[in-house]
Amino acid sequence: MKKLFLVWTLCISLFGTILQAQDSASSIGLQEYQKSTAFNGYTLFAPFFSKTVYLIDNCGSGVHQWTGNYFPAASVEMLSNGHLMRTSNTAVNGNPNFVFAGGGELIQELDWDSNVVWEFKYSDSLHRMHHDFKRLPNGHVIFPAWELKTREEAIAAGRDSTKLPDGALWSETIVEVDPANDSIVWQWHLWDHLIQDLDSTKANYGVIADHPELLDINITGGQTVTGGANWLHVNTIDYNPMMNQILFSSPFINELFIIDHSTNTAQAAGHAGGNSLLGGDFLYRWGNPQNYDHGTSADQKMFGSHAVKWIPQGLEDAGKIMFFNNGPHLDGPYSSVDIINPPIDNYSLGQYVYIPGVAYGPAAADWSYRADPPTSLFSPILSNGQRLPNGNTLICSGINGRILEIDPEGQTVWEYINPIIHTGAMAQSDTVPVVNGLNANLIFRATRYATDFAGFDGQDLSPQGPLETQDLFIADCTITRRQEFLDEWTAVYPNPASNMIHIEFPEIDRKELRIIDAMGREVLKHRIQSSSTELDVSRLTAGWYFIQVPGYVPQKLLINR
Repeated sequence: MKKLFLVWTLCISLFGTILQAQDSASSIGLQEYQKSTAFNGYTLFAPFFSKTVYLIDNCGSGVHQWTGNYFPAASVEMLSNGHLMRTSNTAVNGNPNFVFAGGGELIQELDWDSNVVWEFKYSDSLHRMHHDFKRLPNGHVIFPAWELKTREEAIAAGRDSTKLPDGALWSETIVEVDPANDSIVWQWHLWDHLIQDLDSTKANYGVIADHPELLDINITGGQTVTGGANWLHVNTIDYNPMMNQILFSSPFINELFIIDHSTNTAQAAGHAGGNSLLGGDFLYRWGNPQNYDHGTSADQKMFGSHAVKWIPQGLEDAGKIMFFNNGPHLDGPYSSVDIINPPIDNYSLGQYVYIPGVAYGPAAADWSYRADPPTSLFSPILSNGQRLPNGNTLICSGINGRILEIDPEGQTVWEYINPIIHTGAMAQSDTVPVVNGLNANLIFRATRYATDFAGFDGQDLSPQGPLETQDLFIADCTITRRQEFLDEWTAVYPNPASNMIHIEFPEIDRKELRIIDAMGREVLKHRIQSSSTELDVSRLTAGWYFIQVPGYVPQKLLINR
C-alpha cells in the first residue's frame, strides 16, 4: 500500500501541490442535501485505495457494493445489465515496464454479486492499458494504452535526443476489443500521426503550423521540462455514437483530440479514409494551440484536465464537451468545470471548422463553473463533472474525495465526502489522514445514475446505513447543512450508560426523540413530554448510538455492558 501512495505522490509532485488534512468536524459522509432541487439517484465511486466500489443513495447510505480481488486502476462504470465494469491492477507495480499513476492491467466485468464474468488483460513488456475505458453500443470496449518506444525509435521519428531523460518514450494507442472472443478488432496508434521540424533527415519532418492534424513529437509533456517517458498520459476516452468518433485528452500537454472511428485499422494508420476522409489524423483539437504553433501560453485553455466527455443526448448542452479543468489556471490555483461547443463544418463527414493559421475554436468555454471563492474547489489531479437530467451538474473533486452537485445558479444542493481510506471506513469524528502528501480518501471519478436506470431493475437497493461509522445524520435524511442546527442539548447523562439515561432540554416542545444505531437503524422512539426525560436503554447492546431530536444537534451515546 505504501508503494501505491508513492506512485500517486509522484503524480502529485508534478503540480507542486501541498495538501492539508480535512477538518474533523463532520468531515466525511453526507454534508448537504436539498431534496427539492438535488437530482434523485445513486452515486457510484471507487475509493482509490480500496478494492471495493460503492453505490450510495442521496442520503449517503450505502445501497450496494462490489468487492474485487484487485485495486482499481482508475475508472468504474455501471452497465445497463446491472454489472460493473472496472479497470484493475493485479499488483501496485503490476507491470514494471510502465510505472506511473493510472496504470492498469485488466478490464473486468463483475455481476451484481461481484463475480467476474469477463476480463481482458492488456499489459506486457511493450504495452499497458491505463486510466479509462468506454463500452460501445455494440458491446465492444475501447481503452487507451501506453506503447513503449525505444530511444532509437524515438530519435528516428524526430524526437530531440535531449528530451529523452528516461531513455525511452511511451506513445499512446487506442485499442478496441470484442468481449465475445477477446479479439482486438481495431487499433489506432499515435505514432502514425506525428510531425517534427527539428531534423529533415528523420521521419515526420514538416512545418508544424501547417499540420494541426498531427502531433509535434517534441512537445515536452511528462515529468520534467525536458519531458519524460510518460509523455502524454492520456487520462480519458469517450465515444460519440452519432458521429462515430473517439475523444481523448492529455493533461500533460493540456489538449483534447477527436479522431474518426469509422476507419478500419489500416486507414487509422494513414491520412485518408473513413467518414471524414482523413484516416486517423486529428479531426479536431482544443485547449493549447501553442502545441501546433498557433498561439502562445496566453491562449492556453486547458490545465491538467480530466474526464473530457461528450454530454449525452437528452441532456442540457447535449453534444457539447464537458471536462474538469484541474488547474492551476493562469490566474490562480483553482479548478473549474467547463463546457465547449466544437464548431462543426460538415456533420455527415464529421469534420470541424478550421481556418488555416487560426487556432481551432471556440475562443472560450460555452459554460464554466467556478466556486466562490474559486480556490475552494481545487483538485490538481483526478476529478470529473457530469451533467444531470434535471440540469444540475455533479462534480467530483477527487483529491479530497469530495462529490458535490450544483444547480444551474451554481448553488450546492448535495455534497458528500468519501469516508473510505486505505485502512477501511473512517469514523465520523476522525480526520482524513494525509499520507505521503495525499489525502487518503481520494477518488478518480464519481457518477450519478437515475433511479430508473436499467441496471437497477430487479435489484435490492435498500439503504444499508452510512459507509462511515458513528454517523449522526443518515437516519432521517432531512438535513440541509450539518453546521446549521440551531440548538444544543442541555445535558445527556450518564454517558457512557448501561441502564438509564437522563436528558434535559432548554424548553418543552413535545418533539419526538429517536435513538439510532451506528448503521442508521432506529432502535428506540420517545415522545418528549417535559424538559427532563429519563429513558431505559438496558435492552440496547453495547456500542455507539445517536440521539436525534429535530432542531437539535444529534448527540453520541455510548452503551457499555
